[in-house]
Order: sequence, then structure tokens, then C-alpha cells
Amino acid sequence: MVLPADMRMMNMNQSALLRPDWTPATVALMVLGFVVFWPLGLAMLAYILFGDRFNTFKEAANLSVDDLVSKCRGWKTPGASPMRESGNVAFDDWRKAELARLQEEQRKLDEMRDEFSSYMRELRRAKDQEEFDRFMQDRNLNRSK
Repeated sequence: MVLPADMRMMNMNQSALLRPDWTPATVALMVLGFVVFWPLGLAMLAYILFGDRFNTFKEAANLSVDDLVSKCRGWKTPGASPMRESGNVAFDDWRKAELARLQEEQRKLDEMRDEFSSYMRELRRAKDQEEFDRFMQDRNLNRSK
């Protein structure tokens, strides 16, 4: 998207005011930060001193994390899968049946929660309607007087 010339100039002026350098705006923000809450002033001082290095630091940190994640992708932890077979057929069958039963209980609880939420919504709607009707009656009585 192309910005009009005056918008581009305004954006350049705003970014120039807050560049990591000793500009009047950054010094004022630093002093204000120290007055309001000292860690803010300290953060602004760090931005003034080291702000030009933040982008390279961010890129280096991202590369390090990417390397670490790519190395860890191939690792498999023993016992990490909750559905791995135990080797005992009877136990595995029992566990599957219990998990199915628990899932059915969870489904029933979810249905009950939804029904209760619907019931509470209806109660709130009825209460709101009653209060609104009372307001309208009072309003009409006050107008007729």
C-alpha cells in the first residue's frame, strides 16, 4: 500500500524521534520513565544505548531457537504416548474400555453444562424482561401524572 507523501513524512518523523539515540524525545521519555516507574526509565536508557543492536540480537536468538528446535524434532521420549500398548492384552482392552467410558461421561457432562448455560441464559432473559416491563410501567405512570 502506497502512503501519500505527507503520511510517509509523518511516519519518518515519528520514527526519527524514537530512534535509539540521544534525541530530545528519547531523553524526555527516559526522564519521564524514571519519574513514573524506574524500570521504565532503565528500559528507555537501554534502548538508547543498545537499541541499534536489538535487531541483530533478535535475529541471532531466532536462529539459535530454530537450530535447537530442529535438533529436538527427531527425539522421541520413551513413554510419551498415552495410548502406547503395554504388552498385556487384557489390560489394554480394559484401558480402552475405561477411556471410552470416560469419554462418554465427558460428553454427558458437556451436554449438561450446555443445558445449564441455556437455562441460566433463559432465566437472565426473563429477569431482564421483567425489569424492563417494570421500568416501562413506571415510566408510563410518571408520564401520565
